[in-house]
Amino acid sequence: MAKKTESESFVDMFKSFGEQLKMPSVDVEKIIEHHRKNLETLEKTAKAATEGASSLMTKQREMLQETLREVTDMAQNFRAPGNPQELMTKQADFAKKSFETAVKNASEMADVVRKSSTETIEILRDRIKEAMEEIREGMERKK
Repeated sequence: MAKKTESESFVDMFKSFGEQLKMPSVDVEKIIEHHRKNLETLEKTAKAATEGASSLMTKQREMLQETLREVTDMAQNFRAPGNPQELMTKQADFAKKSFETAVKNASEMADVVRKSSTETIEILRDRIKEAMEEIREGMERKK
């Protein structure tokens, strides 16, 4: 008779223990499939998060370019007026425009982040629903 390796005897011991306790058999293929789906979901969420970060960086770059263009235009068109009130009016207009642009940009950035987060959460939510359904089906089969 061939001698069993230590790992085989260990597995057999637990198998025997499970049989003695009348534990249900384990479908290893189902477990592997379950974890494969989980890993695929993690891959999808990582991809969605990466795309969101890329969109965010692209939007920030566009905003920076626009801001630099506006500052350059203002600097090129700036002529010191002889009248201090006219200078104050130009500065106030620039400040107002800068503030409005900052608010618009912040809103756009929030939209990009919200979209990316929502997409990632939806991927995870769908997988959780699917996993719960798998568990429910497994429990119904046992009855």
